[in-house]
Amino acid sequence: MTEKFDYEQALADLKAGKPITGKDSVLGPLIKQLTEAALEAEIDSHLAQDVTPNRKNGKSRKTMKSTSGEFELETPRDRVGTFEPKLVKKHQTHVSDEIESKILSMYGRGMSYRDIAGHVEELYGINVSTATLSAITDKIIAEVKEWQQRPLDSHYPFVWMDAIHYKLREDGRYVSKAVYTILGLNLEGKKEVLGLYLSESEGANFWLSVLTDLHNRGVKDILIASVDGLSGFPEAINAIYPDTEVQLCVVHQVRNSLRYVASKHHKAFLAELKRVYRAVSRDAAEQALDELEDRWGQKYPIVIKSWRSKWANLSVYFKYPEEIRRVIYTTNSIEAVHRQFRKLTKTKGGFPNENSLLKLLYLGIQNASKKWTMPIRSWNLTLSQLAIFFEGRLDEALEL
Repeated sequence: MTEKFDYEQALADLKAGKPITGKDSVLGPLIKQLTEAALEAEIDSHLAQDVTPNRKNGKSRKTMKSTSGEFELETPRDRVGTFEPKLVKKHQTHVSDEIESKILSMYGRGMSYRDIAGHVEELYGINVSTATLSAITDKIIAEVKEWQQRPLDSHYPFVWMDAIHYKLREDGRYVSKAVYTILGLNLEGKKEVLGLYLSESEGANFWLSVLTDLHNRGVKDILIASVDGLSGFPEAINAIYPDTEVQLCVVHQVRNSLRYVASKHHKAFLAELKRVYRAVSRDAAEQALDELEDRWGQKYPIVIKSWRSKWANLSVYFKYPEEIRRVIYTTNSIEAVHRQFRKLTKTKGGFPNENSLLKLLYLGIQNASKKWTMPIRSWNLTLSQLAIFFEGRLDEALEL
């Protein structure tokens, strides 16, 4: 019979500094136990479906290697010899870490440790402690750090930036921290999260350090950046990328405007405001803005003043074709990423530390990005248009 995993000893080993992974690691015995339990489930399923008389016939032993060290694996055999393990093939000597991957996959989909433990017990008949699951998911932290520091492409046609807030435990209490997310559209027309950064709160000064990090990781040029209306944001971007056009999110601006309009006027005001941001050209939009001011300027001067003062950055999208307008006039692309984050974290009131939050968001990105589609279908045409609008700036990247 397989020796049971000693959780108390594992915790003691962790406190004593024994490595989580590698030779003689803390997790080695658990991976052995989970793998053997999975193989037992496989042979039970095989025998249940076998139409010929068959039964178990002892076990074979072989030395396996995994990221959690070496161990002796006991593989069950059947009497007729028709059992072919799927998790660990007959001549395989390296564990594919499938069980660990399943645990990480469940965690990356927002499942709690309690739910994961319940699934592992249901599938393999093994009780896995929260501390053990935490140790397994902590293995991803080194990968997260490497991902955060990875080199980036030299040119990104479009970049969206926004922040989302979470509660993290610090000095015995929970404090709100901002997670800065940068989503880029690369020269292949595919979306890519360029980085995640944590700070006490959202501000233009920290965005400046984020943009500096992008530059240090190899980003030479960004054509258009779409951001919300945070004060000083365009200036922070242009301090690092002086030629980048900054488009303020029109949807954010509309929402903020309606906060200062009486509810009884919402419908009428919004109808006229739509004529501004849905205009066919910048000239038409400015004429509609003049008419909006004539009608509502005395009643809501603060709203009109906001549109006027931010107009240079609110109206950038008017110069481009519809396909480009659609993806830059709002930060919806990055808000979709944040909606995915909220799904992952909705059952968690707060996080014990930064790593616990970052590893979950990172795994969530890896899962979600597999389903991402290209936001612009006719990308080759769009790229050609961008090469004309931004003459010479893409030549190096496109080797023109």
